Amino acid sequence: MTILGMCRPFRDTWDRASERCFRCFPCLSDPARRSSLGLKVALVILHLIYVGVLFLFDNDLIEKTKKEPWYTTIYLLLFVATVAQYFFTSGSSPGYVLDAMRAANETDAIFRKASTTSKQPASSKNGNYVITVDGSQSGKNPLGSNATSWTKLVMDMYPPGSSVRTWTCTYCNVLQPPRAKHCHDCDKCVLQFDHHCVWLGTCIGQGNHCRFWWYICEETALCLWTGILYISYLKANISRAWWMDAIMIVLLVTLSISLIFLLLLLLFHSYLVATNQTTFELVRRRRIPYLRGIPERVYPFSKGVCTNLYEFCFARSSIYRMEPLPSAQELEIKSRPYTCLDVLTCRCC
Repeated sequence: MTILGMCRPFRDTWDRASERCFRCFPCLSDPARRSSLGLKVALVILHLIYVGVLFLFDNDLIEKTKKEPWYTTIYLLLFVATVAQYFFTSGSSPGYVLDAMRAANETDAIFRKASTTSKQPASSKNGNYVITVDGSQSGKNPLGSNATSWTKLVMDMYPPGSSVRTWTCTYCNVLQPPRAKHCHDCDKCVLQFDHHCVWLGTCIGQGNHCRFWWYICEETALCLWTGILYISYLKANISRAWWMDAIMIVLLVTLSISLIFLLLLLLFHSYLVATNQTTFELVRRRRIPYLRGIPERVYPFSKGVCTNLYEFCFARSSIYRMEPLPSAQELEIKSRPYTCLDVLTCRCC
């Protein structure tokens, strides 16, 4: 009891300090956000340790910086760009179905008003419904104001005779377009759901998959360059201070493990981009209803490598791109093996 009585003032002081901190920073009141913020801070500190130890121990690198400042400048720019890309990706939206639904309702209302004067119907391009979101008008109309437009838009992407209940999310009660999935961590349905990244604290989907790929690419390049600098230091200074060498070797081993993981992750997502797939579709292919009867070597949403890369890299973030399920005729064409004539006519592209 005496020990508890002595600790009680410190506990009360800690509680008051925590309440003041939560008032100044409301985002910290959520335990999930606190853990995500702690992970981001730890990741930045880890980057600073790897780079700081290198500049602290390696005198040859400092001398090289004085003679060739461009070399170190490019390295530090890559370091800053990688950290910035990490925060940029973690703060980006993966493309939620609710936002696309709101955009569809607002777009339909705008076209209805415009049709009374110009009589120009909403258009679709190459089978992909294009919904442009105007930031100044987003969120003005409630979701239920024109739910039938979203239902018609989504059901047109499924085969005739499909039931609305089959494609309605059981958690948020929203009609999901093809390739969408409910994320239990975010508690929202995500367009072209890939996976929920714990390191970023957000889902990876249609809206930020490209940014995620660029982050992996930059992180891999930074990790590789840092590993080369570590190896160069050990070759030149292996017989000096043993404790410095031990620290560098331990850091180099962990860096090598991270590099292997990043390289495999980069190759894996590059393959997904080239074939227009997601991690969820690849791993759970047999459990997804619209992919069960399709052979594993057939990529139903692929439009060719070049077109897939173009849409992945240059698709505007203000457009929700929803792809309808391919017809049986299209699947039959995609299942045919490639011939020399197909290569000459760039069918694979």
